[in-house]
Amino acid sequence: MKKSLRRTCFALACLSVYSGCAFAQEFPFLRNNSILDSLPSITTSTIPSNGDLNPYGVAFVPVGFPSGANIRAGDVLVSNFNASSNLEGTGTTIVSISQTGRQSLFATSPLVGLSTALGVFSRGFVIVGNLPVTYPMGVSTPGQGSLQIFDRNGNLVATLNDPELLDSPWDLTLNDQGSTAQAFVSNVLSGTVTRLNFTIGYGGVTLVSKTQIGSGFGHQLIPAIVAVGPTGLAYDPGRDLLFVASTADNEIFAIADPVRRTTSAGTGFVVFADQTHLHGPLGLTLAPNGNLITANGDGVNAGGTQNDLVEFTEDGDLVATYQLDTGAPGAAFGIASTIFYGTVRFAAVDDDLNTLTTWTLRSPF
Repeated sequence: MKKSLRRTCFALACLSVYSGCAFAQEFPFLRNNSILDSLPSITTSTIPSNGDLNPYGVAFVPVGFPSGANIRAGDVLVSNFNASSNLEGTGTTIVSISQTGRQSLFATSPLVGLSTALGVFSRGFVIVGNLPVTYPMGVSTPGQGSLQIFDRNGNLVATLNDPELLDSPWDLTLNDQGSTAQAFVSNVLSGTVTRLNFTIGYGGVTLVSKTQIGSGFGHQLIPAIVAVGPTGLAYDPGRDLLFVASTADNEIFAIADPVRRTTSAGTGFVVFADQTHLHGPLGLTLAPNGNLITANGDGVNAGGTQNDLVEFTEDGDLVATYQLDTGAPGAAFGIASTIFYGTVRFAAVDDDLNTLTTWTLRSPF
């Protein structure tokens, strides 16, 4: 059952470069293909020199990121899940793609199976999750995952393990206030969501606490695609809601008061459950127009068009769809959006082609 949510001014209008709530109108970001197809875009290979495949996580390097690093504000980072063998859960690399489309290696992880759990702290650190997969008797078998933190030059500075609260980090989103931050992490094998509280200085990241704030999301092992469970996360600070794209449930949920809660909210409440347009939602982002966009992974609820990006309001109303790839299913996964010096930027990986496309939209308002 859809719960009505109070509309607030969380859109481009909330930035200091604009005034009032003039932008808090329903502006379809995808607008049924016409908008993205007409925007300036750059498509770049995500395959590094070691041949890693299957790009998963996508994260913009935010405004304010320290200068003099191997990455800079406006770059896009992409994590790879597969090695050159194309076996699931064996990739080790994070690549950086500049605003001009130049790709370079940012970091190589000592752990395998880098997932969609990828984020960048404004103080100069990168956080990424992994889900290692082995193949006894030829059957994909996921193992204990973790979170790793790299400095701005790609050096590993910390590894976070917890068999209960971080058993299988699959995606994450950040609520970054500079010196403090929360990372919300979905665990695909246990169907849970964990909040991590950090203090951050330019010299390091300190974990303060871990709390399970969500549980009971559908999850199951599927050898052909490893597993399905809660994946994409998006946090709306204006409404203090954490949105969860639950692949196995084929629904988008919301958890209230995620920053302060001390107990699990279970699955929260359902926001979007469109069985015509949802086909195993994976990546999730809160677009600058205040709408949510999810990437269909086509792993459940087969039918309809494949590889769709689906835009909908926080009240659960369908806005638009965009077909990322007309080839084999499963191309859409990690997505991200940001506002960068007066422009809206949106990025999506194509798992079939092993590419990242970044679109740039100057404010139409």
